[in-house]
Amino acid sequence: MHRETLENAAFRAGYGALLVFMLLPLLVVVVTSFSASGRVAFPPDSFSFVWYVDFFDSTQWLDAFTNSIVIGVGTALLATLLGVLGAFGQELETDSVVGSVVAPVVLIPLLIPPVILGITLLLYFNEVGLRGSYASIILAHTLWATPLVYFVMRSVFSRFDWQQLDAAHDLGAGPVRSFVHVVLPNVKHGIFVGALLAFIISLQEFVMALFLSTPGTETIPVLAWTEIRQALDPMVSVVSTFLILISVGAIIVAAIATNLEWVSKQLS
Repeated sequence: MHRETLENAAFRAGYGALLVFMLLPLLVVVVTSFSASGRVAFPPDSFSFVWYVDFFDSTQWLDAFTNSIVIGVGTALLATLLGVLGAFGQELETDSVVGSVVAPVVLIPLLIPPVILGITLLLYFNEVGLRGSYASIILAHTLWATPLVYFVMRSVFSRFDWQQLDAAHDLGAGPVRSFVHVVLPNVKHGIFVGALLAFIISLQEFVMALFLSTPGTETIPVLAWTEIRQALDPMVSVVSTFLILISVGAIIVAAIATNLEWVSKQLS
């Protein structure tokens, strides 16, 4: 009993230390965003909202924020569509040759260094006239986000009762109708979580966006990098704070969605 208590205490201490190690840098970023001076210092000499006011007064930063949101939403939609269809198709073709090679193929973009992907896509999109467009960055981010959505949906589909789909087919429902009315309602929360994950990945991706963006399509990470090279002021902390809040908000929404699904199942 005493040994188990010590093991539990050690586990909790290690878990707490890990949380502190992960959250402390985020706390530093948030605190420095309220600095009243023109430099990043922790702790700040004095606190002010002046840099937040400057952010909302800056057309350049607001445009970059809008670009990030537009690209993130586009990436989430496209990656979710491809990830869901890929995972669903593999579940239907598990025993086929095609089904056995889908997972390794989907993993390929994650195994290629982002710098290599960025250079390759830069050359390609420059050749076809898409460099600097929203489409080029969305497609690049989709390469990274789709595998993550795919594996989320593989986990979701592994818990789906496929006899329901067979029953729908036996009753005369076609592939599209059976998917929309039978499969989709059972996996919608997983799709939602996958879409949020794709959005967060796109929102924070930097390397490929650096290669593919132009002044009109700069994202928040790219503009932040440009500003850091010139001067390290609290504006970068302000922008980072917004990215942290969006990411944390997305995680909370996903957690609420999955918990609501569990509660509804318990009450039904």
